[in-house]
Amino acid sequence: MRGAAITLALASLAIAAFAGNSLLARAALGEGAIGAGAFSAIRLAAGAIILLPVIGRWPRRGDWSGALALAIYVAGFSFAYRTLDAGTGALILFAAVQATILLVGHARGEALTRTGWAGIAAAMAGLVVLLAPGGTAFDPLAAGLMGAAGAAWGAYTLLGRSRDDPAGRTARSFLLAAPLMLPLVWWDASAAGHLLAASRNGALLAAISGAITSGLGYVVWYTVIPRLRLATVASVQLATPVVAALGGAVWLAEPVGWRMIAGGGLVLGGIMLTLAKPRPAPL
Repeated sequence: MRGAAITLALASLAIAAFAGNSLLARAALGEGAIGAGAFSAIRLAAGAIILLPVIGRWPRRGDWSGALALAIYVAGFSFAYRTLDAGTGALILFAAVQATILLVGHARGEALTRTGWAGIAAAMAGLVVLLAPGGTAFDPLAAGLMGAAGAAWGAYTLLGRSRDDPAGRTARSFLLAAPLMLPLVWWDASAAGHLLAASRNGALLAAISGAITSGLGYVVWYTVIPRLRLATVASVQLATPVVAALGGAVWLAEPVGWRMIAGGGLVLGGIMLTLAKPRPAPL
C-alpha cells in the first residue's frame, strides 16, 4: 500500500512538471520573449548543468539514442509553442506520446485488457472532444511539429523504461542533446538579426524549464515508470493536458470552455480505467 502511494505521488509530481514545461514554454514563446531555438538550447543546457553532479559517468555511444530523441522532442515542442496555447499543445503532444507507446507495446506483445482498451478509448474520445472542428483553431504546421515531438518523447520514455540509473541517464541525455541545438540558435539569430533573440525574462523561463520541470522532473518520471505497466505509462501522461489547460487559464488567461471540461473528464476517466488491475480468472 505504501509503495503504491509513493508511486502515485511521484507520478503526480512528474505530471505537474510536464504541465509546467508547457506553461513555461507558452509564457516565453507565445509572448515573443525568446526565440524557439534559444529556448531549446537554454532549456537543455540548464538541465545538463543541474544534473551534472549525478551524471555518474561520461556519455558513451549507447547514450546517443536517448539524446537524439530528447533533442527532437525539445525542438519540436519549442517551435510548436510559438502559436499553440498551453492546453492544445499538451493535448497533441501526449496523444502522440500515447499512440507511440501503445503501438510499440502492441508490437512487443504487451496486450491490454478489455478495461484497459475501454480506458484508452475514453481518453482518446476526450481528445477528440477537445480538438474537433468548431473548437479553437490551431496552426497545422505547429500541430505537426508537436506530433513529432510527442513521438520522440514516446521513444525517449520507452528507452528510459528499459534501463536503470534514471538520474545519470537523464544527465547524459541533456549533456549530449544541448550542443545539437546550436543550429537552431543560429536560426534564431538569422531571423531576429541578433544573437539568441532572448530577453532576460525569456532566458529565465527557459532556464527554469530546463533545470526544474525538465531536468529534475524527468528524473522523477524515470524513477517511477519501471513500476507501471506500459499502458499505464501511456495513459497517465494524458493527465498533463488537463493540468496544463487549467494552468493556462489561471496564469496565462487562456480560455477554458465546455470542451475542456467534458474532454478533461473523459481523459481522467480513461486513465482510471487503465489503472485498474485485471481480475483473476475464477477457479
